[in-house]
Amino acid sequence: MEFISDLHLHSKYSRACSKDLDIKNMEKYARLKGVNLMGTGDFQHPKWNKEIKEDLSEDGSGILKTKTGFPFILSTEISLIYSQGGKGRKVHNVVLVKDFESADNIQAALLKKGRIDYDGRPIFGMSCPDFVDLVKDVGEDTEVIPAHVWTPWFGLFGSNGGFDSVEEAFDDRAKDIHALETGLSSDPEMNWRLSKLDRYSLISNSDSHSYWPWRMGREATVFDLKELTFDNVLKALRTKQGLKETIEVDPGYGKYHYDGHRNCKLSMSPEEANMHNKICPRCNRPLTIGVENRVNELADRKLGFVPKDAVPFKKYIPLSEIISAAKGKAVATKSVWEEYYKLVGKLGSEYDVLRVAEKKDIAELSSEKLADYIIKSREQKIRVIPGFDGVYGIPVFDEDNVPVLDYDTTDSKDKQKGLSEWL
Repeated sequence: MEFISDLHLHSKYSRACSKDLDIKNMEKYARLKGVNLMGTGDFQHPKWNKEIKEDLSEDGSGILKTKTGFPFILSTEISLIYSQGGKGRKVHNVVLVKDFESADNIQAALLKKGRIDYDGRPIFGMSCPDFVDLVKDVGEDTEVIPAHVWTPWFGLFGSNGGFDSVEEAFDDRAKDIHALETGLSSDPEMNWRLSKLDRYSLISNSDSHSYWPWRMGREATVFDLKELTFDNVLKALRTKQGLKETIEVDPGYGKYHYDGHRNCKLSMSPEEANMHNKICPRCNRPLTIGVENRVNELADRKLGFVPKDAVPFKKYIPLSEIISAAKGKAVATKSVWEEYYKLVGKLGSEYDVLRVAEKKDIAELSSEKLADYIIKSREQKIRVIPGFDGVYGIPVFDEDNVPVLDYDTTDSKDKQKGLSEWL
């Protein structure tokens, strides 16, 4: 059976999250999206821990269920900030556990290290191997997964505070790392450029801070399992057997794909940034080095190499954003929602529309323009102006109507000014 999963997201108790991000809304919008296995997020937060125990029940499978039978896995994300090798390190790790007892034991262990009540994603001053020790002391049927590994600020390989290898970060606990979350700003193909990552399962999740379908489930990991149990999910993550594919956005869509400075309104390709020694030509401070540049630094293969046991992936733009572009309306407006509900009401979930719906059926319900955009997304024929330094990338659905940028870019296709004009 196919299970489309989003195992890394947050609750209403995490900072900068919707106050309505609860189990009820997670289930509601996951069903609309076509995601049929969710992570709870934030399981160690005291108030959220209490709520999920009220909303979810255990049956011994390691999969928790709502009253309507929708499946969840207990998950959280922990931020580690510490020093190693004379450098400040900042790494986020996702944790998966199979039952409330394990979650409570991790909660108790973390409480001995610091506060857990101020944020759903708390910060601790312990190293990555020490953190794995803490989790594995609870049981071997727990999993630590480095989150959004290329993100500049809090990724395992990030340009600011990251490491050059799993072994450098996790030391003798590297053997306990089986999967890596690629994050929005990279895709599996970029990660395949590093031979040292071949042994890891490359997975995707949304890291969403809201339940809106253009955020939650925007990236996902698709499992093919005979039976949905925690042990089967764990086996798939550890061996790749049972990993069917991942669902991605274009890596340019992510907020950290290119280099640049948001405050200086400047986006730069890796080549251009390197020509300037990674220094902003406007403020003379170091640029925020994005994912593509960092991958280039560590890669030992050319783009296009495919490992023999690689798990395939597909890229899609969220349906709400496609409708927004076709209508020329903001993504959360009434007319966009009406179109969204019309399509998913007749054609299945959002992922049914994006992945398999016939073009003629989409056009009959909506318009030829929207149908064309959806098929172009499915065929990965939509260019994306890369995101940078916290700014999302911008899909270009019509090359004759490229969005006007409020920043400058050195990308030749989207250049607003010549380089000499804005220096």
